[in-house]
Amino acid sequence: MTDIVLIEPTTEYAEDIWAFRQEIIDFDEDNDDRFAGCSSLGDCRSAEEWINLCVMMKSAETVSKTGFTVPAHTYLAVRKSDNRIVGVIDLRHHIDHPILGTWGGHCGYSVRPAERGKGYAKEMLRLNIMNAAKLGINRMLVTCDEGNVASEKTILANGGVFEKTIEVDGVKMKRFWIVTS
Repeated sequence: MTDIVLIEPTTEYAEDIWAFRQEIIDFDEDNDDRFAGCSSLGDCRSAEEWINLCVMMKSAETVSKTGFTVPAHTYLAVRKSDNRIVGVIDLRHHIDHPILGTWGGHCGYSVRPAERGKGYAKEMLRLNIMNAAKLGINRMLVTCDEGNVASEKTILANGGVFEKTIEVDGVKMKRFWIVTS
C-alpha cells in the first residue's frame, strides 16, 4: 500500500498545487482529459482561486456559482513521507446528471506525471471509495477511455465490475461499478 492521504485543498499546499498544475500542462499537452478529477484546475488563474472553487463545489447551495451543477469534494493525494502532492481526485455526490450518469461517473483522478506508475492511482481510488461510503454512495460509477489500460487496471484492482463500453463523441469509454461497502 502506498503511503498517501486524501485531504481537501488548503493554502498550505498552494505552491505545490500550482507546480502540479504546471507539470500536467507540460507533460500532458496533447491530452484533452489531462485534468480529470481536478475540478477546473487548468482554467484557474491561481491556486487560491482553485481552492476557493473547491470549497464552493462541496455545497448544493454554492455549487451553481462555480459553473458546475453537482456538488463534489476534491482531494489532494499527499504523500506522507515528504508532504508532496502526487495526485488529485474528486468525488461527485451523485450522478443524477446526463453527462455524469452516462460517462463522467462519480470520480475522476489525475496522477502527477513524475509520480505515475507507482500505485498512487490505485490507492487514491481505494481511499475515495471509503469517502463515497461515508457520503452514503453505495455504488460508484467509474469510467475510463477504452485504451487507458492503467486506469482500467486501477478500477479493476479496486473491485470495479465492467458493465459495458459506450461511445461518446467518437471515443469508446468503459463503464465500471464499484460497491463501496
